[in-house]
Amino acid sequence: QVELVESGGGLVQAGGSLRLSCAASGRAFSDYFMGWYRQVPGKQRDLVAGITSDGNTNYADSEKDRFTISRDNAKNTVYLQMNSLKPEDTAVYFCHANVFVGSRPYDYWGQGTQVTVSS
Repeated sequence: QVELVESGGGLVQAGGSLRLSCAASGRAFSDYFMGWYRQVPGKQRDLVAGITSDGNTNYADSEKDRFTISRDNAKNTVYLQMNSLKPEDTAVYFCHANVFVGSRPYDYWGQGTQVTVSS
């Protein structure tokens, strides 16, 4: 079982920045594929950014020039630095971990953190 706890959400004006953090339990964090997703009411949860165990990253097209995902394996934490925020970035942001136990993958989610960007 992996627990994920997000923090760092809040209210920010358009053009501002926020850094989200996700602390993960487990002794094999460095092996986890980690990601950030976001969801607005009535819509599906969409990938914002992902980072592999060896630090390779991928981003949704609309975020790749403004958001940066990173990880600190010593702290079992993944971050999402969000710059130049826009009102359309308003959503609940979820941390996700994909963990392999043997050959079987498991998905874990945090409880989400609200990000609200005012215009």
